[in-house]
Amino acid sequence: MVFGRMKAGIAGLRAKLTRTNSAITECVEGAGKAISKEEFLENLEETLITADIGVSTSLEIVEKLRRTYNGRDVEKLKSTLRDSIFDILVTVEKPLKIYRSPFVIMVLGVNGVGKTTTIGKLASFYKAQSKNVLLAAGDTFRAAAVEQLELWGKRTGCAVIRQAQGGDPGAVAFDAMRAAIGRYANIVLLDTAGRLHTKSNLMEELKKVKRVASREIPDAPHENLLVLDASTGQNALNQARIFNEAVGVTGIVLTKLDGTAKGGIIVSIAKELKIPIRFIGVGEGVEDLKPFDAREFADAFI
Repeated sequence: MVFGRMKAGIAGLRAKLTRTNSAITECVEGAGKAISKEEFLENLEETLITADIGVSTSLEIVEKLRRTYNGRDVEKLKSTLRDSIFDILVTVEKPLKIYRSPFVIMVLGVNGVGKTTTIGKLASFYKAQSKNVLLAAGDTFRAAAVEQLELWGKRTGCAVIRQAQGGDPGAVAFDAMRAAIGRYANIVLLDTAGRLHTKSNLMEELKKVKRVASREIPDAPHENLLVLDASTGQNALNQARIFNEAVGVTGIVLTKLDGTAKGGIIVSIAKELKIPIRFIGVGEGVEDLKPFDAREFADAFI
């Protein structure tokens, strides 16, 4: 049942990316009209950049087409484009493996990207696999963050470890690690703060949380999972760089791949950072968080 819902959600991704799909299709079909090859390639390059694929990656894709595409077969051109996108994305198609218990996932991301909601969806995803999931409210400063996580705890049937608002995130991490051991939890989803405007303070706080977790559970956190908002385009790439430099990002969740997101930022992140993409969010529902599939995304994108 779980995998059936995932398949249905991925199938709907093409509709979610209608804006990008239509723009690229219109440009590609222009290749069959009375325009020069170079004019077409310039149009395509501009379209790919507008779709948030990024300048360097767009240039690389177009250069490959310049070498390989000589005719006006639109379907062949679409196929070549899809394969170019797939070749980049498949390098980061690496599902998250839960290889021990407790398995600690520290969830990172700036405020507003859907971090706490993603934690709730992940809790639902793993609960459906009969995992014992524990939530830890480590974002102790943002108003209502703890309460929001507690609502997800009730909704998914997961226990929540918390302290009062404004408390020490390190103390929450300590309590959560001890609780995970005592309650035989399979997975700990640890929420964290996202105040990027206080960058240095935030990164030091995240490093402290990591140290506390590793003292209680060997090698914890076992996954540093960064949540990015696809609709922010290149800002998402910049956020990924900042978090990766500070704490080492081991996986990415890309949320809000709906009608407002162009989707190409996935390609840009894959090409430039080479960080595994674990999940994508294709809707508001709990079931709309899907393990990333490079082939299905490339087919939906072009």
